[in-house]
Amino acid sequence: MDEHCASLGAWRLAYDQISAGAFCGSFALLSLPSVEVFREHTSRQVRQYGQLGVDRFGIGLPWHATGDVSFNGVSITPARVIACFDAEVDMCTPEQFEFRGVVTSAKLIEDLADTLGIALPHDAWHQLRAVEMQSAALQRLRELLTDVCDAIAASPAAFDDPAVSQALEDAILIEVTDMLPTARTCDEMRSAAARKRTVDRACELMLTTGDEAVSILDVCKHVGVSRRKLNYCFQHVLGTTPINYARAVRLNRVRRDLKHCRDPHTGVYDVAATHGFWHFSQFSLDYKRHFCELPSETLRRGRAA
Repeated sequence: MDEHCASLGAWRLAYDQISAGAFCGSFALLSLPSVEVFREHTSRQVRQYGQLGVDRFGIGLPWHATGDVSFNGVSITPARVIACFDAEVDMCTPEQFEFRGVVTSAKLIEDLADTLGIALPHDAWHQLRAVEMQSAALQRLRELLTDVCDAIAASPAAFDDPAVSQALEDAILIEVTDMLPTARTCDEMRSAAARKRTVDRACELMLTTGDEAVSILDVCKHVGVSRRKLNYCFQHVLGTTPINYARAVRLNRVRRDLKHCRDPHTGVYDVAATHGFWHFSQFSLDYKRHFCELPSETLRRGRAA
């Protein structure tokens, strides 16, 4: 998964693998003069967070998924897109997920909107938002992205021609600017923001104490919600339970430390202990179940690299 993130180019995103199993992903990016078109596939449930870059605008369309795509507590339905107007990215995607979309300069979109007299949804600026679009405009963008991906697969060299690249970019910007006048942010963002705050406060306690044994009761008291409400918020925001999420994030942290460990005197359990894993045989089982390899194999591969 770290290798997958390294292929994202200038995007400053990190992924945590939430569901167990060997990770398989692909990422394709077509760079036009001022626009990027991307297609991504991830096999496991993943939390993605970070930035597309400063002053970036992005529209992402869930393509194929085995479950709900969620961010900040909002689920993405077929009539919605994920819009990023110069904002932090934080979303949870399901297993076997394909994502397609467009990224460009936020200023370019603002300038085009000003020139064409388009009112942008400015309540979405600096926030990752679920945006509902008029279905016909959204369908046209879907069809265009399908054609682009088919053309890349059939004859990628065609896009080496500057005239072809510019024509495609113009077509994409036309469809995006046709969509924007129909955009409206989803009504449930206020309640979703409250769910996100609850999850963030719970994670702050669970993931910064260094103690795997912190109880759910302690978390509920810290956040000020019932266990049922806490589980509800985690399911909506992250698609899993508080305990499963905390364990998955700790395992991801151990994995990254093992991959970058160069001290010959540091062992697997030294690293595991720093992230709150004290029951070492259970840790080894959980690690292998989650990443399909033993922690010692990760450490050995990291040192060999």
